[in-house]
Amino acid sequence: MTRGKKKSTPVIDPYLPTSGNFGYRVSRYELDIEYKVAINRLTGTATITAVTLASLRTFTLDLADTLSVTKVTVNGARPQQFRTSSGKLHIALLDVLAPGAAMTIVVRYGGAPRPIRSLWGDVGFEELNDGALVAGQPNGAQSWFPCDDHPSAKASFRLQIAAESPYRVIANGELVSRRARAGMTTWTYDLPEPTSTYLVTLQIGMYERQRLADNGVPIHAALPDRLRDNFEHDFAAQPQMMKLFVTLFGDYPLSEGYTVVVTDDDLEIPLEAQGISIFGANHCDGRGRAERLIAHELAHQWFGNSVTAKRWRHIWLHEGFACYAEWLWSENSGGRSADEWARHYHQRLANSPRDLLLADPGPRDMFDDRVYKRGAMTLHVLRRHLGDGNFFALLRDWTARYRHSTVVTDDFTGLASHYADESLRPLWDAWLYSPQLPDLDTP
Repeated sequence: MTRGKKKSTPVIDPYLPTSGNFGYRVSRYELDIEYKVAINRLTGTATITAVTLASLRTFTLDLADTLSVTKVTVNGARPQQFRTSSGKLHIALLDVLAPGAAMTIVVRYGGAPRPIRSLWGDVGFEELNDGALVAGQPNGAQSWFPCDDHPSAKASFRLQIAAESPYRVIANGELVSRRARAGMTTWTYDLPEPTSTYLVTLQIGMYERQRLADNGVPIHAALPDRLRDNFEHDFAAQPQMMKLFVTLFGDYPLSEGYTVVVTDDDLEIPLEAQGISIFGANHCDGRGRAERLIAHELAHQWFGNSVTAKRWRHIWLHEGFACYAEWLWSENSGGRSADEWARHYHQRLANSPRDLLLADPGPRDMFDDRVYKRGAMTLHVLRRHLGDGNFFALLRDWTARYRHSTVVTDDFTGLASHYADESLRPLWDAWLYSPQLPDLDTP
């Protein structure tokens, strides 16, 4: 007698095999959350609007085990069963839903949120010394609300967050209301643009808000008052960066503008969210040492946040582009040219292991610095091949054509072919699909 093969569980993305869910597509999340800073206690109700993609009797949502669920309804009715285990909320319905059926899922939940441990360190909801932040990339959204936690699953959001009144709450989108009552203030934000769950954030702290000169796009900052002088020095170039990037990359992709948060705590690295970048106090020390990081995070609003990789293997479409934006800012603000930066980092990579495939670096290496620098070099070689006119026209076409969408590497290489007089295949084979480091002066 032979044993049958055990069926393997299908996965949406092998880089994060336990994240993402099948059978439905979410169009909107409405979160009503109360968070008490002093005791790190979150209680919330998530109302999720979705449509079924197939006949559906059971389905799952991503939700960290630190959060417990007290009630679930689907289309107003209690399901046959719900349970949480291994980072999933499992829901079994009484009746099968037909393909194309509307679903309104309401989940009441709560707990003491904390980051999720991952290959790349702790991600998600994190306590600060006096406040909290969410660093969602790549799968940290599930640390604070039930969701379909994968970048290919974009939706709009309404975020209603109540916290103790001394604190300022910052989330994505437009602040549409702020109400104070009984020592708590409720902040309501609306984010209509389709957004991946990892790019939704929550920032709570003793922050003062200020507006910067906008050069056509509103720019705001939220930071502790003690850092104001440092901020005005270190972040002074942001309006000029915005003006340059709009010229090179096309219209800024969000209606509400751009917000920079500087926490009172030090952070290992800055991080991006939809319409927001978050820096630590160590990035705002009055010495101007974070300028390239400021440019990098701003560029993510186009590359990564609006135009988002459908699978994590294509992350060079985020990080290579944002890294190249650093070099472009340097080139246009009196620093080294992009060509000088490319040659500088080419020498560094020549002394690094040559075992990384840019188009598919593997989960452990998807945030490796070689992805950033080799991705930027690939764009620089492409720029030299196409010429500046065609190259920047390509970038503007890319950000407009795939605005608030998800993409793969073939989408970019296919679009680039329309801007070249001859085949770009040798360039892609050398830079994207071979671990060897090509010479900068040849495809």
